[in-house]
Amino acid sequence: MTPPRTTSLEMLAKLVAFDTTSRHSNLALIHFVRDYLAEYGIASTLVHDATKQKANLWATIGPEGDGGVVLSGHTDVVPVDGQAWSTDPWVLTPKDDGRIYGRGTCDMKAFSAIALAMVPEFQAAGLKVPVHLALSYDEEVGCIGVHGLIDQIKAIGVKPRLAIIGEPTMMRVVDAHKAIRSFYVEVTGHEAHSSNVHKGVSAVMVAADLIAKIAEIGRQLGVEGDATGRFDPPYSTCIANTIEGGTAQNILARKCRFTYEVRSLPGIDGDAIAQRFADYALGEVLPWIQRISPDANITITRRAMSPPLLPEPGSDVESFVMALAERNAAEAVSYATEAGIFQDAGIPAVVCGPGDIAQAHQPDEFIEASQIPRCEAFMRRLIGRLV
Repeated sequence: MTPPRTTSLEMLAKLVAFDTTSRHSNLALIHFVRDYLAEYGIASTLVHDATKQKANLWATIGPEGDGGVVLSGHTDVVPVDGQAWSTDPWVLTPKDDGRIYGRGTCDMKAFSAIALAMVPEFQAAGLKVPVHLALSYDEEVGCIGVHGLIDQIKAIGVKPRLAIIGEPTMMRVVDAHKAIRSFYVEVTGHEAHSSNVHKGVSAVMVAADLIAKIAEIGRQLGVEGDATGRFDPPYSTCIANTIEGGTAQNILARKCRFTYEVRSLPGIDGDAIAQRFADYALGEVLPWIQRISPDANITITRRAMSPPLLPEPGSDVESFVMALAERNAAEAVSYATEAGIFQDAGIPAVVCGPGDIAQAHQPDEFIEASQIPRCEAFMRRLIGRLV
């Protein structure tokens, strides 16, 4: 018996209801999708992480073989902690302003929901070329899960024609984005009374000096700029984002930890930018603080790395997706996605999905209701190209 059709909005409500904040398991959502696809006779392959608490999902609609199109989305969302929401973030809430509110509506459960709601149409069309559904975990904390998913694709031996990563672009076609590298920096100082600054090392003050260096590197990158003029901002960036540490007002801090990131333009060596900071931290600051206390230390640990998406202007794949999106040109964005990882694995990739990146990670995150039918029309034009 054919299950009743689920609309895109109904599917989005189901996906939003799963709290898949990156620190939590995503298995409830993944199992729901697996069971939903099974109702249509579609088998899913789950690729778990080492803890077995998270999983990617891979499923194929249509014939087996090469040349298929991957519809890719990540299942995790960013936290809502401390944000002033006027609605329940885990309840899909359409409003009269033409917006649909909820965590993940924009980034990026809408694309996945629409692809899933279209499953009956994909099946009924009699596809001659497969459509692959790819759902990943932990994109928001460093594009961690997708690597195992790509390993699974290679193990199966499938060679997709392209991957469409449905991050929010307002259904514009994106063929280039920056790389991202993020790092943990931990400073170990030497505690002393705050009146005896010469007898101790304040980890907080050392961290402040290191962050000032990050700001200096960022200013230098701003001057270097981007010759293509496609990116906003038109330069690579280097910025610290979180910091914690200290013991008490009158004690030189023993510990301070912060994170920083480098977002480098395609063609710019992001490792070289990170090395500029490491040379200063470990080559200049560390010897100085260890002269005061041999126990003082600075450690830099890579948190995550995602490569850039390199443009391939005029390529068959780019032209294919522009036709689906009814666009005459491709664009570049400064945020990172899993597209560069697919591209590095030999699977051409573009980014195109519903929603505006400006709403991502925000309180009262929303997607314009008009984006849903636009993405559905995109999917139907895809069907037309695959039958």
